Amino acid sequence: MNTAAYLPILILFIVLLILRRNRRVIIARRIIKNKRAEDKREMIELAKRFIGKECIITAFDSSHRFEGVIKEVTEGAILIEKDGKLEVVNLDFVIRIKEYPTNKNGKKKALVWD
Repeated sequence: MNTAAYLPILILFIVLLILRRNRRVIIARRIIKNKRAEDKREMIELAKRFIGKECIITAFDSSHRFEGVIKEVTEGAILIEKDGKLEVVNLDFVIRIKEYPTNKNGKKKALVWD
């Protein structure tokens, strides 16, 4: 087979990967830049309402999701516990916090659609 035919496809694939990575970096910079101190305080106060509840936290873009019980909310982070393990999420990147949905019997839903 002629390897020269595969070269443009390979270059296109590499360019698409670089563009996707650059897009995420640009989004992250824009989020950090646009956060004002008053918006941050407001988000902290809203996040404190979910302490002790099992939540789904969407961060950065919709491909970054964290699930677990919110244990603590500080000035710059949210402490999440899931299966006995702790995880910290930077509050600057949090886009959405949602309480884990339950069905009419009070049990957690198996599938969660956003």
